Amino acid sequence: MTTPTTMALTVKVQDRTARITLTRPEVRNAFNDEVIQQLKAAFESVGARDDVRAVVLAAEGPAFCAGADLNWMRRMADYTRDENIADAGQLAAMLKAIYECPKPTIAAVQGDVFAGGMGLVAACDMAVSVRTATYCLSEVKLGLIPATISPYVIRAMGARAAHRYFLTAERFSAEEAHRIGFVHELVDADEGGDALATKVAELSAALVGASPAAVRACKRLVQDVAERSIDGALIAATVEGIADIRASDEGREGVASFLQKRKPAWLAG
Repeated sequence: MTTPTTMALTVKVQDRTARITLTRPEVRNAFNDEVIQQLKAAFESVGARDDVRAVVLAAEGPAFCAGADLNWMRRMADYTRDENIADAGQLAAMLKAIYECPKPTIAAVQGDVFAGGMGLVAACDMAVSVRTATYCLSEVKLGLIPATISPYVIRAMGARAAHRYFLTAERFSAEEAHRIGFVHELVDADEGGDALATKVAELSAALVGASPAAVRACKRLVQDVAERSIDGALIAATVEGIADIRASDEGREGVASFLQKRKPAWLAG
């Protein structure tokens, strides 16, 4: 018997702008395999629509995206290397679908962004954030690495910033995210979210008002010119990288200690 899929997002199109909204605030919009599949399908769908000229990725609740869902992490803890490769491959395919969406994309960040959520923001063409949002690439605290999201995050923040924040897993502010270029605009976190909505609407209007063919060609131009292309070889390397570290002794210990709410072995003693 097939378990029915629960919709983890909504898709609305208005004024030639598609809005894809993560709707799992109770788990801080963390993603699992179902959410990954739904996000990939949503971006592929709106990207093919003639009535869509811009796409906004948004979220409900206090967090934009907290990365991996805890229940999903519990399942992954016992995965073999082959299962980890297949699993990471799905995440990689979803990020690539966002990055290569033929329509320009905007991340509307209304709250905290952690781990894999950083990949969602980085895969979008531009990002607007409330000033109160906190950012973090927390993987090394769990004995893991941000491998699958790295092609997008490094492009978004630059290699120099990535050296620091990949290695320290420290939280940083929206102001710092703006300083290093990870987000383009900061707005006040007013109660109704009007400032965020207004700035995103301004960007959407600019995108909708431009030549659709020229916008599509400009997006492709930036991707073609900027450093190494995100090709099959690079994606395969990142998928194998996360699969190997997940299956390692420290990777398994880090995830287990996180789920069990205890210190990892490397901090014991």
